[in-house]
Amino acid sequence: MSDDDPIAAKLNRMPKYVASNTVDRLDWSHSTLGRGDRLKSEVARLKAQPNTEIQVTGSCGLLQTLIREDWVDAYALWVFPVVLGSGKRLFGEGAIPAGFRLAGTRSFGSGVVVLEYERAGEIKKGSFALDQ
Repeated sequence: MSDDDPIAAKLNRMPKYVASNTVDRLDWSHSTLGRGDRLKSEVARLKAQPNTEIQVTGSCGLLQTLIREDWVDAYALWVFPVVLGSGKRLFGEGAIPAGFRLAGTRSFGSGVVVLEYERAGEIKKGSFALDQ
């Protein structure tokens, strides 16, 4: 990415953590490679830092690991107005049951909706009513 582009320049300066079972070396500046036990220790180290946000983009496998290890505190789910008919599941096998509360919503003219959920403790069993 060219540093002539302000967005690319910012991304180039930021720390990046890459989880991969196939890559052995990273060329992108400020990048750290994690897999297996190193991945677990890196995520635990990052979560222990105050005001740290970990975002996962384009890695369903990594997200499944974070969910299975119970390391997800919040979700920003982007819903697009399209049905593809197939794909990978967000909450697959091994997902830890957890309660969440709606923390915010945003909608865009394109029909995209962003739903922000935060951890809310134990799962509360009860009605499926829309308003409680």
